[in-house]
Amino acid sequence: MRNSLLFILSLFGVICYAQRDLSYTKADFLRGSITPEREWWDLNYYHLDIEVEPDKKFISGQNTIRYKVLKENNVMQIDLQPPMKIDKVISEGEELTYKSSGNVHLILLNKEQKKGDFNALTIFYSGYPKEAVRAPWDGGFSWKKDSNGNHFIATSCQGLGASVWWPNKDHMYDEVDSMAISVKVPKALMNISNGRLRKVEEDTTTKTYHWFVNNPINNYGVNVNIGDYVHFDEKYMGEKGELDLDYYVLPENLEKAKEQFKQTPMMLEAFEHWFGPYPFYEDGFKLVEVPYLGMEHQSSVTYGNGYENGYRGTDLSESGWGLKFDFIIIHEAGHEWFANSITYKDIADMWIHEGFTAYSENLYVDYHFGKQASADYVIGTRKRIQNDKPIIGRYNLNKKGSSDMYYKGANILHTLRQLVEDDDKWRQVLRDMNKTFHHQTVTTLQVESFLSKATEKDLTAFFEQYLRTTKIPTLEYKIKDGKLKYRYTNIVEGFDMPVQIKIGDSEKWIFPSAKWKTEPVKGNSLQVDRDFYIESKSL
Repeated sequence: MRNSLLFILSLFGVICYAQRDLSYTKADFLRGSITPEREWWDLNYYHLDIEVEPDKKFISGQNTIRYKVLKENNVMQIDLQPPMKIDKVISEGEELTYKSSGNVHLILLNKEQKKGDFNALTIFYSGYPKEAVRAPWDGGFSWKKDSNGNHFIATSCQGLGASVWWPNKDHMYDEVDSMAISVKVPKALMNISNGRLRKVEEDTTTKTYHWFVNNPINNYGVNVNIGDYVHFDEKYMGEKGELDLDYYVLPENLEKAKEQFKQTPMMLEAFEHWFGPYPFYEDGFKLVEVPYLGMEHQSSVTYGNGYENGYRGTDLSESGWGLKFDFIIIHEAGHEWFANSITYKDIADMWIHEGFTAYSENLYVDYHFGKQASADYVIGTRKRIQNDKPIIGRYNLNKKGSSDMYYKGANILHTLRQLVEDDDKWRQVLRDMNKTFHHQTVTTLQVESFLSKATEKDLTAFFEQYLRTTKIPTLEYKIKDGKLKYRYTNIVEGFDMPVQIKIGDSEKWIFPSAKWKTEPVKGNSLQVDRDFYIESKSL
């Protein structure tokens, strides 16, 4: 015990993780890295059991954590952000000692932690959670009212962290295997959370909704949605059989939802075609109306797009195709494959979620409206790319990269599709990726390695160029006396991506690199195929 206490004192006495960059703090390090107090235990099961008191904007309850011991240790890191506070920690009837500093709480375990054992503890907590200012980007609890004056409440916490409202292991590398969620609310309201509803318990003034998630779930994907909901449902016959689709909306929006949510089976048809089976058949699929735009909470996707197509009624691509579908239904549901099934280990690799999911919008358009339409859509989003900083962020510090991870990410993948030159093969690559990384946390390097192997191409320089720099390859060329001279500039070492061009009436591949190349051509004008995310410059 003495050694553990000495360790805690030394840990909370550390200075900034990155002394040469004072923008990174001890808190960033403790939140963003796999600390020794996290790595020794593996999440097995949560039971989050809370009461939400809307009039007070207060929550209280407990989270029981079952875990497997990977190696001996007796100090456990649990995360819970102020002003939420831990009231006590109990294990096997004993109250445990803990030390708190900011978001981090180090719990001293009395029981010997033997490798291979499954142990459990319960954390009792309470408080007034951070209120969302601009959900879902600045998240927390959204305490709103509907048009009839009823409480209309929801959570959102990606990036900010699930520990903004409940105690957990708040790092993405370790997903809990299954989870129970019990939420007590005023009797006139309903709570909708992840997974399937097992039962509702009722007393004179409250109801408690008991949900269960059968699949691994990332911590920010766990949600609470409270309101005066009405429910309707349908069945979808998918690749793995019958899938339950459940919809929870405010009563005044019921008829609009019945019409707008017809896009849900269309989404599933397109995404199962491209990516393989919906990853959570055991938990069903829900769309739940909330008082903010929406979020990809696993099997409980939240919706607030106003029951209109586009992104709040606008076409982000300005191609016209963005108004053919409801952006929130398609984008947030796409995250079921990329974010909820395939999950980044470190938020620095958030492009795995957002790049592939932004690209899924394009593939939805492809499936329902054709390849030309999908190209118009994804290329139309290029105008939103800033190239302000690299897509990949800083590792071990809870720092994501540029917001270009969305539309630059989508255009990177659209370009890669051209390099594959076989749409059936490209589809199989995407399906195999979902099979290979099904319900796993992954790194960018794992994704790069998989795609290189699956496409049978060395994509090392390709990803180095597009993910880790802000430089867009520029094809410099000149045509003179029937000869085309060309090269790439603004590239990383080794970048030699082939590209399709049109000269005169003929189309052909060329193979640029940093060195000048020359070949005979017929024609005096050159046009780069727009499907390739590069720039060109005539000299």
